Amino acid sequence: MSSISFCDTSWMIGEVTLDQLRVLVAVAEAGSFSAAARRLRRVQSAVSQAIANLERQLEVAIFDRSTRVPTLTEPGRAILAAARRVAGEVDALRGVAAGLAQGLEPAVSLCVDALFPLQVLVALCREFAAAFPSVALRVDTETMSDVAARVLAGAATLGVAAPIAVAPGLERRPLAPIRMIAVAAAGHPLARVRGKIASARLADHVQVVLSERGTAGVPDQAVLSPRTWRVADLHTKQALLRAGLGWGNLPAAMIEDDLRAGRLVAIRPAAWAEDEHTLHLAAIHRADTILGPAHRWIVERLATLCAADQASAGTAGADASSSRTRAGAAGRRTANSVAPGLTSETQPGRARETRAARARGRPGKRGRRDKAARPVKAGKA
Repeated sequence: MSSISFCDTSWMIGEVTLDQLRVLVAVAEAGSFSAAARRLRRVQSAVSQAIANLERQLEVAIFDRSTRVPTLTEPGRAILAAARRVAGEVDALRGVAAGLAQGLEPAVSLCVDALFPLQVLVALCREFAAAFPSVALRVDTETMSDVAARVLAGAATLGVAAPIAVAPGLERRPLAPIRMIAVAAAGHPLARVRGKIASARLADHVQVVLSERGTAGVPDQAVLSPRTWRVADLHTKQALLRAGLGWGNLPAAMIEDDLRAGRLVAIRPAAWAEDEHTLHLAAIHRADTILGPAHRWIVERLATLCAADQASAGTAGADASSSRTRAGAAGRRTANSVAPGLTSETQPGRARETRAARARGRPGKRGRRDKAARPVKAGKA
C-alpha cells in the first residue's frame, strides 16, 4: 500500500518519491544535470542518482545519454508531463491545507442581481482567482427577490441585491449606485421628442419591463405605460429596445456603447426626477453567517470595484443627453430631406440647380439668368 507524507523525500507513490519527480522537473527546466544540481543546491551525483533510481523504478529510459547533453526520450517527455501534474496537485493540496488551518473557506458562492454590472463581476472574478487560487467559486445571476431567496436558503453565502428585494434576516452593505436611463431606439417616435415626455404620450407606446420570473416577489418597478412587455433578463430587454419595439430603463454602464453609437437614445419621462431611478445595490448575507477570509475579501472588493466603475461611467449621463439631442436632429433632417412631391431620385438634381443659381447671384429659371447675363448696349437704360 502506498505511503504518503508531506516530506518530499518520503512521500511515495509505490516506490517513486515526490522528490524524484521534482528533480526530474528541475533537470528538464534547467537543461542539464549540473544546472539542476545548482538550482536544487545539491551535488550533481545526487541529481544523477535520483534520475537513475526513477528510471529503474519505472523501468523506462527517461533520458538519452548517448549525446553530449542528456535529452528526454519520447517516454521521458510523457513522464515529465505527469510529474509536473503530480507536483502541481501536491502544491495545491498544501495550499488548501494551509488555508483551512487559517480558516480559509474551501468554496465561495455568490448570487448577483441581473442589474449588477457585468464588467465589475468579471474584474472581481479575475482578482479572486489570483488571490485565492485554491478556493472554488460559484456565481449565479437572479432577478430581484430571487437573490435574497437564494441567500436565505443557503444556496449562496453572499448576494448583491436592490434594497426593495432584501428580506428580513439579512445583513447588508451598500455598494455604489447603479444609474438607470430611460431609452428608446433612434428610430422610435419617442426618440425624436425634445424635452420631457408626458405620461399620456408614453402610454401610447410599449414599455419593456424587467419582471420577476414567478408570481411572488417584488412587483414590477417604474411602470408608466399600460402597454407592457415583460422579460426576465436584461439582454433580452436590451435587444428588444434596440429593435425599436418599445422603450424602457437600462443600466447606464450597459448601454454606453449603444448611446455613443446612436443605437439607443435617452428619453426623459416627465413623471420621473433626473435621479429617481438610481439603484443602490447592496452586498447581503445571512445575519447568522460568520464570513471567512475569502467572503470578507469579496465584500471589500465589491465596494471598491463598484465605486471605481461608477467613477469611470460618469460621462454616461452627458453622453445620453447629447445622443438624445443628436438623434432628434437626425430625425428632423431625415423627415425634411425630401421635399413634398419629389422623389429621392429627382431631389438631388433640384438641389444642384438651386446651388448653381445662388452661386451666380440670382435664383430663377435659365431664361431669366441668360437675359440678365447679356451686356446692356450704350445709350439704353
